[in-house]
Amino acid sequence: MTPEGAPLSTVRIVNDPQSLAAEVAAAGAGAEVVLEATYGWYWAVDALADLDARVHLAHPLGVKAFAYRRVKNDVRDATDLADLLRMGRLPEAWIAPPALRELREMVRHRAGLVAVRSGLKAQVHSVLAKQGVTVVMTDLFGVGGQRLLDEVWLDPPYRAHVNSLRRVIDLLDEEIDTVRRQISTRLAGDPGYRAVQQIPGIGPTLAAVFVAEIGDVHRFPTAAHLASWAGLTPRHRESDTTVHRGHITKQGSALIRWAAVEAVQILPASTPILGTTKTKVGDRRGRNIGTVAAARKLLTLVYYALRDGEVRALHRAA
Repeated sequence: MTPEGAPLSTVRIVNDPQSLAAEVAAAGAGAEVVLEATYGWYWAVDALADLDARVHLAHPLGVKAFAYRRVKNDVRDATDLADLLRMGRLPEAWIAPPALRELREMVRHRAGLVAVRSGLKAQVHSVLAKQGVTVVMTDLFGVGGQRLLDEVWLDPPYRAHVNSLRRVIDLLDEEIDTVRRQISTRLAGDPGYRAVQQIPGIGPTLAAVFVAEIGDVHRFPTAAHLASWAGLTPRHRESDTTVHRGHITKQGSALIRWAAVEAVQILPASTPILGTTKTKVGDRRGRNIGTVAAARKLLTLVYYALRDGEVRALHRAA
């Protein structure tokens, strides 16, 4: 497309770097290219970067307006994206550098394995419930729980089911631990990784989530921008003099929100800043809202830890 908006050509290519490079090279050096953040976009961004193209990644939430058309296809989508880029109205997503994308791959892989393991553990509880077995311990997969699983009588099909699930869980434990060690080795010298762990409730696992998902914290002007990006700010609807503010938007990294909430869940009320926020807001507006308020406060501390390498507010609170 020309700077005036006149289409020059439309070409459908197969998804491989060589085909993409051949078409973009025809546009000349320094071509501006816009991509949708769709399935497997990493290879396309890297191929375009090798050509010294100026790459723009369209934010998925910002281009949902394409759905208004009665006819929606790849050609029209590409034309609209080029038009938005030409007019300077393209909603862009940040393109993480390759090293950070590798770290994210590891962190998200570990999170996925943990989610699978949690599902399998829930299945074990379900099988025991079918046999009328009461689980008295808090952790069925701790020492006492494992003893119960070894000794309890179950009908043969249910015993086979539980034994099978336990073998898979043991395998997942090994894989999760392997990925955890790889992540720890990769982040050993990262100052932000160490600084984030100064915050109450954040250990090595959650610290890795924050470092990987946030990336370059300097792309956020303030802590409030980071909280908004993570989806921990209220939904805002305004028309004339009427303003409606609702629940948090949840339009951001689900892994960041999970990590922030997980970190503040078990903090005692006496914990400076975070525990007091959770208790005060919780007493006034309910436990869940109090937890979310503390999670947002924690994300503010994470912002300063990554930006400054320390959290001065914690020292003042102490």
